[in-house]
Amino acid sequence: MRGGGGGGGHPGFRPVDTEAQRRANAEAPQIPDLGRRVVALFRPYKWSIVITGVLVVAGAGIAVIPPLLVQRVFDDALFPVDGSPPDLSLLWKLVLAMIALFLLSAAVGVVQTWLTSTVGNRVTGDLRVKLFDHLQSMELGFFTRTKTGVIQSRLQNDVGGVSGVLTNTVTSILGNTVTVVASLVAMIIIDWRLTIIAVVLMPFLILVQRRVGQVRARIAGETQESLSELTAITQETLSVSGILLSKSFNRQRTESTRYADENINQVRLQVRRAMSGQGFFAVVQVIMASVPAIIYLVSGYLIGGGTDAITAGTIVAFTTVQARLLMPLMGLMRVSLDLQTSSALFARIFEYLDLVPAIRDARDAIDVADAPGPLGRIEFRDVEFRYPDAASDTRATLQGVSFTAEPGQHVAFVGPSGAGKTTVLYLTPRLYEASGGSVLFAGEDVRRLTQESIIDNVGIVSQETYLFHATIRENLRYAKPDATDAEVEAACRAANIHHVIERFERGYDTVVGERGYRLSGGEKQRIAIARVLLKDPPVLLLDEATSALDTVSERVVQEALDAAARGRTTLSIAHRLSTVIAADVIHVVEAGRIVESGTHASLLAEGGLYAELAAQQLATTRILQAEDAEPPADHPDRRADSPPDAPVLTSEEVMAAGRGSVGDPEWRED
Repeated sequence: MRGGGGGGGHPGFRPVDTEAQRRANAEAPQIPDLGRRVVALFRPYKWSIVITGVLVVAGAGIAVIPPLLVQRVFDDALFPVDGSPPDLSLLWKLVLAMIALFLLSAAVGVVQTWLTSTVGNRVTGDLRVKLFDHLQSMELGFFTRTKTGVIQSRLQNDVGGVSGVLTNTVTSILGNTVTVVASLVAMIIIDWRLTIIAVVLMPFLILVQRRVGQVRARIAGETQESLSELTAITQETLSVSGILLSKSFNRQRTESTRYADENINQVRLQVRRAMSGQGFFAVVQVIMASVPAIIYLVSGYLIGGGTDAITAGTIVAFTTVQARLLMPLMGLMRVSLDLQTSSALFARIFEYLDLVPAIRDARDAIDVADAPGPLGRIEFRDVEFRYPDAASDTRATLQGVSFTAEPGQHVAFVGPSGAGKTTVLYLTPRLYEASGGSVLFAGEDVRRLTQESIIDNVGIVSQETYLFHATIRENLRYAKPDATDAEVEAACRAANIHHVIERFERGYDTVVGERGYRLSGGEKQRIAIARVLLKDPPVLLLDEATSALDTVSERVVQEALDAAARGRTTLSIAHRLSTVIAADVIHVVEAGRIVESGTHASLLAEGGLYAELAAQQLATTRILQAEDAEPPADHPDRRADSPPDAPVLTSEEVMAAGRGSVGDPEWRED
């Protein structure tokens, strides 16, 4: 949004993604009951998780049986302790049993993988939709403070970063825990003395793993912040508007350098993230891989000491089970590290989910249809407004603004840049919240009405028309998804754009391009007007809808706006005074206050600010017509710099001033 103090929001709301916030994220901020909240994400899929758990336990249990059969293969089938020949019958049974167990384990694994993948990805999808829905509920000021790329990063990078944890964590913890426990039990059954040797260093490894996890969590937070910045740079510079700006100022190399610098930082963080803990896991692998060698050595001493309990089958079975212990143990440690690492990402996600919208419906809010006043009546009573992020500025954007717009009336607002005119428009449908006073819609304070019902009764046409990269028909039906082709065409005829669309090769199925860049400014504005007409609201808000257009386009669009305003309460902001001559009431706004009110003729007769603004426009037009040049950079745009005796102008002169040039003075809208 332009001017008016810049930004928006609500008192007491803490802006996000500041430098302090980035530092906090890097330290993996603690969200209350983080673990409980993550577990709650799985609640809708509890029965799938129960079935998965059963399969995991079964698969883990099956996996430790073959090593026990190996012991029998060696000690009973191949090398019987009594010295008899190999028992081939028993050997066949044992081998077939082992093959059957392998097949069963593989089948269980396939089903388990399908279930875990389905549940994990659904939970990830639910989290992404939940975050998107919550962001939709945030007030307009939140989006004026926060980079679009940063918001996109939370939805894509952060949620994507926890996807693996949500998909694999439950089964990995459960499966690996069962495998580790079953393996330890099997090892104790085989030989308890060798088991003590195999697990003596585990407590030390667990302590080291906790420290490694803390380091990885910090790096993960820094990595996601860097990804957010990369996404923001991409969104800002590779959009149509961004690339046009960089090309216009020949800043492509600068933008590439900015992206490359952040990319270098991202690469560095990714390498740090990948390498953090690798030394730890290398030590674990060395220790676990060295255990069999130590077992062989200890077994040699035990056998040499005359211990009969240690047989070849015992050694082979024990080392086989111990070898199977390595992967699940490493898996548990990796999952533990992943959970610590992902805590930073979950904290970032829940931080957004915990944001409370500054503008919310009251518990007893009513529908506009139940309001006591006539639909279309708008009233401001001593309204004040201040942007909370402009605390150093003691001036309020609006101060004691009062006016009434009756149903079907056209009320216009004019004045210098930064006067607060756009703020008036955005307070009407409660896109912003008044700091003081009351805004009434249909005779009821907007704070007592549901936001949805207010918006349903308001249509907005702004200077910066936004069209999706879709067809003209799809863009129009955004206002009314169930609109028939006849209704769409009727709205376009009323907006004076139907004949233009018909000339396109694909007509209403023409794709308009990113932000509608395949259309001219006037065409985009008329499509925006048609979209509002299709919605058919009783209240119309026009925010400088023609100020960026050339003379010819402005005239055509103004005709469409005049048609759209018939029978509706219309609040409009004017840059060119010619567009508001026919307004029922014109309010002149200066420094957040309404300083003059009246019709066009009465305001000219008063010789006040309105007359001065009209004189400036007329003088500029005459200068340009005489010199055929743009106005100088220091052209006056403040009341103090206006001509001392502003002339009383005719309507025709004001019309010429408003529509006769492309060099209107830069008293742009707030």
